[in-house]
Order: sequence, then C-alpha cells, then structure tokens
Amino acid sequence: MAICGIDEAGRGPWAGPVTAAAVILPAKGRPKGLADSKLLTEDARAQLATAIRACAHVGLGWASAEEIDALNIRAATHLAMQRALAALPEAPVAALIDGNDAPALGCPVEAIIDGDAHVACISAASIIAKVARDALMAELCAAHPGYGFAQHKGYGTPQHQAALARLGPCAIHRMSFKPVRAALAAPS
Repeated sequence: MAICGIDEAGRGPWAGPVTAAAVILPAKGRPKGLADSKLLTEDARAQLATAIRACAHVGLGWASAEEIDALNIRAATHLAMQRALAALPEAPVAALIDGNDAPALGCPVEAIIDGDAHVACISAASIIAKVARDALMAELCAAHPGYGFAQHKGYGTPQHQAALARLGPCAIHRMSFKPVRAALAAPS
C-alpha cells in the first residue's frame, strides 16, 4: 500500500524546465533531516538526495520551456507531476502533493498546503526535484555560456536580467514569461 509524495521545483524561473519528483519512502529506515528543500543548504540537500535514492522509489518528471510556453506553467507543472508518477517503479495507491492544486494522476490525490515542510514523502520529493533541477541547470550553463545558469538556476536575478539584456534569450528560456518576452522585443 504505497503512498507517494510529489513536489516540484522551478515554477518561477525564466529559463529551464519545471521538474517534479515522486517519492515512495520505506516504512522504516527513512533518512533523518527531511525538510522543505528551500530550508536546507545545498550540501544538506545533496546528502539527503543521495540517502533518499538509496532507500526509496523515486520518479522524476520534466516539462520543458517549450511545453511551459505552449501549455502555461500550471499545466506544465501538472504534466511534470504525471511524468514523475509514471516513472516510479511501482504504482502508488495514492499521492500527496505539496500545495493546493492537485493534478489528475489516475489515483487518489490529496493536496497539502506546506506539505513539503510537514509530510516526509513530500519533503523527500521536494529535495529530489530541487537537486535534479539544479544539476540540470549547471549542465545547461555549459551549453549556454554567459547566462550564469549554474549560479541562479534560471531565476530572475539581477545577473540573469543583465545577461538577458546583453545576450537576448536562448533556447531554454521561457518565451511566455514577461521578462523574457521583453528581452526578445528589445532592440539590439
């Protein structure tokens, strides 16, 4: 009777995918220190992600910048969550989602506000999603030099704003997001 936790990372950035993780934790032997990924240091997240992967079933799902632009961020987030659930090695009997907006997943779903801070399997999903997305953004930094994706992960920092103004948007930017549209429309 497996229940999974699902959370996402990357709804707000101007670039890169939105990433969702689905995690089924074991009944015993769970990693200690599970918490909302935003409250943990980068090192603590990395250590916990390794510990979670060693004991739990994990599924990852992604929705690309193109899918975000085509669908909207809410629908793309739901798509990433569906993909994460489908990537699990076993189907859960139910899913617990962080937040107040539960997608249709083919099993009973409960949305829990602040679930990433209070429900262990959602905390684990929060950590896995954040670590996976951050790693991908570091890889994409090498493929798209000059934007600083390894540092800001695509979020709207002053560094990112300056790079957009200097270089214009690249292939992984979310063209439907207002700051990216503005940079695209700006005269060179």
